[in-house]
Amino acid sequence: MREVSQPTRDAIRLVDVLRALGDPVRLELVQRLDRTGPDNCSAAGEELDVHQTTLSHHYRVLREAGVTWTTIEGRTRLVRVRRDDLDDLFPGLLDSVLAGARRSRPTPDH
Repeated sequence: MREVSQPTRDAIRLVDVLRALGDPVRLELVQRLDRTGPDNCSAAGEELDVHQTTLSHHYRVLREAGVTWTTIEGRTRLVRVRRDDLDDLFPGLLDSVLAGARRSRPTPDH
């Protein structure tokens, strides 16, 4: 299994997490990962209609901010939300951000 550069738990900074979650595509990726659990990097691209290179950029930003953890197995990159680390460092933050995103999502009637 190969390693990718990602911050240790103690190196995660609130400003980086908030900056990463401030982008609508990245926020949608985190919502999806939080809902479904670890996922293959390329799986979300089809659902979100995002080009693979753009998707890779968004995953890199999330990983470098400490929002996600990436594991490489062969040619597959599995990504998961670092919920335990984020909840320990910033209690309630992830739940609040994800709940706010769900509330602000446009409904079909609007």
